[in-house]
Amino acid sequence: MVRRGHVRVKVLAAVIGVLAFEAPAVAATRGSASQGRPPTPAGASTPAVTAAEPPAAAAEPGSELTIYLVTMGPGDAVWERFGHNALWIRDAATGQDLAYNYGMFDFDEPGFLRNFIRGRLNYWVQPVDAEAMVRAYVAANRSVWVQELNLTPQQRLELKRFLEWNSLPENRTYRYDYYRDNCSTRVRDAIDMVLGGRLREVLDAEPSGMTYRTHTRRLVADDLPVFYGLEVAMTRAIDVPLTRWAESFLPMELMENIRRVTVIDESGREAPLVKAETLLFEASRPPVPEGVPDRVPASLAAGTVLGAALALSGRGAAQRRGPRVVFLLLAGVWAAVTGVLGILLSFLWLGTDHWVTYGNENLLQANPLALVLLVLLPLATRRGTRARAALHWTAAALALLSIAGFALQALPGFDQMNGEIIALALPVHVGLAAGVTLGFARRERRVRVAALQGATAP
Repeated sequence: MVRRGHVRVKVLAAVIGVLAFEAPAVAATRGSASQGRPPTPAGASTPAVTAAEPPAAAAEPGSELTIYLVTMGPGDAVWERFGHNALWIRDAATGQDLAYNYGMFDFDEPGFLRNFIRGRLNYWVQPVDAEAMVRAYVAANRSVWVQELNLTPQQRLELKRFLEWNSLPENRTYRYDYYRDNCSTRVRDAIDMVLGGRLREVLDAEPSGMTYRTHTRRLVADDLPVFYGLEVAMTRAIDVPLTRWAESFLPMELMENIRRVTVIDESGREAPLVKAETLLFEASRPPVPEGVPDRVPASLAAGTVLGAALALSGRGAAQRRGPRVVFLLLAGVWAAVTGVLGILLSFLWLGTDHWVTYGNENLLQANPLALVLLVLLPLATRRGTRARAALHWTAAALALLSIAGFALQALPGFDQMNGEIIALALPVHVGLAAGVTLGFARRERRVRVAALQGATAP
């Protein structure tokens, strides 16, 4: 059974905490879509997609076809923030209206969960009824744009034949990559193919001023758990500058970018690639954010407060039970969270195909070594010198790793854009190390002094 792919991906992404924005998919059933033309959805107008008259018998093959890029705007859920698109082919000769959707996958596929976690998902392209697809997005209060592409009859026919071939069971599957090979890049590449590389020629020559990270950050900016989860998980691999070609992994950016392209039309003249454009439905929701939020100050403030709480409670832990309980609780929670995160980051790097997680500098901020604190913290409150010394050196090592992660930013090759993570983690690691030194180390010194005084007493 085929289900709405983006819903399933969100559920699974919550399990591993990262990569929660796999390409959206439109609900569909296996097999070819119906060929009828259902009524236009309520609230939508369709001046740009009105039916064409059947061509004359002697018309050039392909002249009966009209090709549209259909772009669906963001929805409410996180996995809908990135939009979706499809290629709509209207055949006036047969009455077919099919949209080719590259966002399909099967949740019941054997090994689906394992493949998702390891970054090895198989997606496929499937033709669906175009106007039924539009109705579904209108019902979800998501904007829908339709752009008629200015292709020659030969190019239209070539694109139709390619999509039909690509939809065959033996050809339809592809290995999904959320940035480099997704529903939007497949649509982009199909258009570029029939244009003989013209689309890439234009878009690859122009910098976008954005990166994969900046686009991702702006689209999930109002969901803090997802925002910070992706910031922790993804590395400098997504910090490279993008051309307008590369940023067209986002459906909304592809829609914007094809407006920049001109082609030679069927009359032999240079003309815009977008022949006509219509907003079929405008959602009643805030516009897509354009700016990238800077959360370094807020992260630094939160980290400083927590670090200060650890240092102050640690200082009082040597003498009073209350501060000691607070320190052990805060330090234990921090050690558990960062230690588990460190294991997860290591697994994503070494055990999966999620290339955006390789070589993660955040391992200097969230390290598996932190889990050792969970053992040493209770031991240090009950036992002697060795446990307290081990606690002291472990906390100091974690603080030094965090400081190193900050200092290495000045060197070439250590330019991961993880300012929020460093700003949050570094003060906490330093505060924890200070709390251990001020509390347990001071307590150890008092014990030693008392023992020494007892040994020298007359």
